[in-house]
Amino acid sequence: MPVTHPAAGPRSRPPLPDLAVSLAGALFVLAGAAGLVPGPAAVALAVAGGCALACVRLAWLAGAPPEPPTSPEPTAPAATPIGRRARRVALSRRVAGILDVAVLAAGLTVAVLPLSEPAHRLPVALAGLAVTAPLYAVALLRLPGRSRLSARERLRRGVDVAGLGVSLVFAGWVLLPPGPVPPAARVASVGGAVALAVLLVAALAERRRRPGAARCHAGAAATLGGLALLVVLLAYAAPDRAVLAVAPPLLAGALVTAAGARRTAAGERPRTGAGPAAWPGLTAPAGIAALAAGQHLWTVGEFTAPAIALGLSVIPPMVVREVLAAADQRRRAERLAASEARLRHLVGDDRPPAAAPVDRAGLVRALDRRTGGALLVVDLHGADEAAVLDAPVLAEVVRRLRAGAGPHDVVARLTDTEFAVLTDVGPVLAYALGTRLLIALAEPCPRPGGASRIRASVGLAETTGGEPEDVLRQADLARRRAVQLGRDRVEWYDAYLEEQLVRRLDLERELPGAVARGELDLVYQPVLALADRLPVGTEALLRWRSPALGTVLPEELLPVAADLDLLGELGRWVLDRACRQLADWSDGGRELWMAVNVTPRELAAPDFVARTATALAAYDVPPERLVVEVAEPAVAAELSTVVARLAGLRSLGVRTALDDFRAEHASLAQLRRLPIDLLKVGPHLVGPGADGQRPLIDVVANLGDRLGLEVVVEGLESDAQVAGARRAGCHYGQGFALARPAPAERVEAWFEEFPSTPR
Repeated sequence: MPVTHPAAGPRSRPPLPDLAVSLAGALFVLAGAAGLVPGPAAVALAVAGGCALACVRLAWLAGAPPEPPTSPEPTAPAATPIGRRARRVALSRRVAGILDVAVLAAGLTVAVLPLSEPAHRLPVALAGLAVTAPLYAVALLRLPGRSRLSARERLRRGVDVAGLGVSLVFAGWVLLPPGPVPPAARVASVGGAVALAVLLVAALAERRRRPGAARCHAGAAATLGGLALLVVLLAYAAPDRAVLAVAPPLLAGALVTAAGARRTAAGERPRTGAGPAAWPGLTAPAGIAALAAGQHLWTVGEFTAPAIALGLSVIPPMVVREVLAAADQRRRAERLAASEARLRHLVGDDRPPAAAPVDRAGLVRALDRRTGGALLVVDLHGADEAAVLDAPVLAEVVRRLRAGAGPHDVVARLTDTEFAVLTDVGPVLAYALGTRLLIALAEPCPRPGGASRIRASVGLAETTGGEPEDVLRQADLARRRAVQLGRDRVEWYDAYLEEQLVRRLDLERELPGAVARGELDLVYQPVLALADRLPVGTEALLRWRSPALGTVLPEELLPVAADLDLLGELGRWVLDRACRQLADWSDGGRELWMAVNVTPRELAAPDFVARTATALAAYDVPPERLVVEVAEPAVAAELSTVVARLAGLRSLGVRTALDDFRAEHASLAQLRRLPIDLLKVGPHLVGPGADGQRPLIDVVANLGDRLGLEVVVEGLESDAQVAGARRAGCHYGQGFALARPAPAERVEAWFEEFPSTPR
């Protein structure tokens, strides 16, 4: 189904059904206040309409689950942007189902009140609160788009929660009637105050980045606050008319929850460029505490010692928050001062101030005033990185950017090596401007002791219809793409580019710790003898079952692991798990080999051979039952090291294999140097050769016989390919035409169909 994202724009009016149920609820509350309807009945009637409408909407959102996968093994399309968006929508719909139950529980709580005896109403309210609160907690924690906060942001949010929470606890303390406090009222008031603080701070913090999630938090705050107030009123045996106070928050909570879930279920993505929402960290706690204290003085006239201590405890979080704000302002002022000093040094004191590039804040203001045009982000790279930071070089860069830009264009300095040019010309002319800037910057820059050559990458994004921070983010994403594609080029921003980069950032964020969290898994693809189609071995294939990203295949996982220097950790886990599984199968009398894939970087580790020997000894696995595979295209860069490690493995008795053999001239030349036992080739060699010549698989099979190598044809997907590999004299094969990859339990059950014959 098509997935839409709510457009950022003016706040829309509430839908007509929401206005209708709100008006009806207000009328019932007024009727209860006038004594026309008993208080509990008025509350039940006022809340019933809103809860019913919210439950219907949430049930509709949760009633269309994503389509289940058509095969047990994830395929490449699952990693596409459409698949990721579908998983995000599916998660939102599951959350909508939990929210539906939470709203229903809150609605049933007030609906049962007029039907219960007065003595039974407090247990009913407590039960409703005990059921609703965990449901909301589970749903809010599973909302898509959550991000890990920095240490500074966690501290600031914790201080905000502490300040607001303490002020709410103080307000509840002094506003309760004097005398002994019923246990239920004490628990509800303190717990409700803490929950309100957490939910309100989260709602305000997420208001710009995840508006749908913010509404869900606000709805949860209103609902749980209304139920906590209901418990307090019933614990004090308040008059029936007092119970009417819980109707507005419960009604608003149900409607706001449904509105937030509807927005998240529509596929809402976090706005990565949205800044944090302003939070009244001082005024809100101070105002709540002051109003509560004034009301207490008016009605009671004095404070107890615990109340005074609790009121004073509101001050420390406020002081800490001001200290944090002052530190932020000081760091910001220091950065601005340093930037201004660098710019003045670059352009010289004799240059008028208007010629200096503006900073990021000035660029944002200029973007906010523009209604069209384009933004170019220029990233500088030197032949030696130190040259990029030299003041004379940067001064020359500023001069060339100004010379290439138009008279009304804005030149800005973003970082030490990043500049931006804001132009009002159309996309075609903006691209031409980016090309001219690349040519101008490619000229050698004079500097003391010689000349410096500059390389540049330019990212380009249109400014029409976008917020300034969004345009900056888009241009920077295009700039990153230009760097990835080799630099010295101009790249446009497009949505697919953003999907790719966001996916990469998600993988880099989630992969560290995946082993410790138990998210890795192995599937096994059997290797069969082509003569009788009996299993002789398996190949262990790595899968990352990420709760946030779904199943990630090695093609996407390994490059990220290499960049994060996690290949060694993943490789150790794969080797250990594969040896353990091989030992389990060997104990059952099934003598098979187990193939494990390694990269040249893993193989180059000094302790790789010793680590392999340790794993074999730990599970008492015969060395000849383990096969270590390395891909042929990656071998050439570290051929000598690979040869040494493979020789070390063979000295242990471990068999070695060369995977993805290409049968090219260079491949044949290095084949004699590699100490291997198995040669794995793809199905493309099985087809007829050029000009009617015999298939290449015949040549490879003959070469394998001469070198004493067993040839395994992988990727066999049809009976014709299987027959061709067998005719060529290949002994072993694997692929979907023979057996699909599957978890260990399913492979073991599949083994039971064959006699246990040693191979």
